[in-house]
Amino acid sequence: MTDTTAPASRRPGEQALAALGLGAPALDPSDASPHTFPGGGRWRTEVPSVEGPEALAVVLKESSRLDVPIHRISQGSGIWMLTDAEITEMVEATAERDIELCLFTGPRGTWDIGGSTRTDSKGGGLRARGHDAVAGCVEDAVRATELGVKCLLVADEGVLWTLHRARVAGILPADTTLKVSALIGPVNPAAYAVYENLGGDSINVPSDLTLDHLTEIRRVSAAPMDMYIEAPDDLGGYIRMYEVAELIRRGAPLYLKFGLSKAPGIYPYGNHMRDLTLSTAKERVRRGRLALDLLARHGADGDMAPLGSRLPGALKRFGNPS
Repeated sequence: MTDTTAPASRRPGEQALAALGLGAPALDPSDASPHTFPGGGRWRTEVPSVEGPEALAVVLKESSRLDVPIHRISQGSGIWMLTDAEITEMVEATAERDIELCLFTGPRGTWDIGGSTRTDSKGGGLRARGHDAVAGCVEDAVRATELGVKCLLVADEGVLWTLHRARVAGILPADTTLKVSALIGPVNPAAYAVYENLGGDSINVPSDLTLDHLTEIRRVSAAPMDMYIEAPDDLGGYIRMYEVAELIRRGAPLYLKFGLSKAPGIYPYGNHMRDLTLSTAKERVRRGRLALDLLARHGADGDMAPLGSRLPGALKRFGNPS
């Protein structure tokens, strides 16, 4: 039976502006992404910067209270910043809710002794400097997957390709997913396709990409896209809540990341950052509720992927990685 109670999809302010003779041009169907997640659905949700078991407990409690569905929870400090017991606790807590847990791999340039990231040009950025840094990322990946983590966050192209090869070779479980960090996110369709071919299963793009940029990317790649609906200040602090419906229409399959602007950085996390980390974790979930409420008011909250779904579907890869 058709649900006749659901509101028709509309754009923000549409009726009022049309009545004033200020209606927007009709949407172009050719701009819409033709892609979905495997198993159906055009969008999933992610709560980032969940830095340990205590912050995770806050997020899970608040998501239940505010009825915010969560597909993925990610951490930004790094696997090496967590004990085995803490990782195991996070794995078990997310498994109980059928939520994917994504932890960040290994040494990154901003915490390295190299000075290039502290120059005005930012030099090597978040990449892994030298063999030992790559080795640290691989060590993190093996350790985390042995403890039950199924998603790894990566901020270096060489590490991404190496972990993809490890996955193909059976060193990592075949169903491990590799998520490309927003800190190195591609800004054009050619670069996006490269990250997919290197092994990316979920690719962060900067939150300042235009709607047309998303359409351009979707003409060359179906790999799931991640985007901060509200970006942290060190990623620009952009807030795009009113665009969520159009971001989904253009960018699907899309992870809606509920970040937080106007908040101090918390990486690398430790107990000295406890109060800030817990309060910001709680507020990220509330920001998610606000974004989902906007979608609902615009009649555009359908097509969410089933909760518990996590795999990206068939993607393009460079040749035989062996």
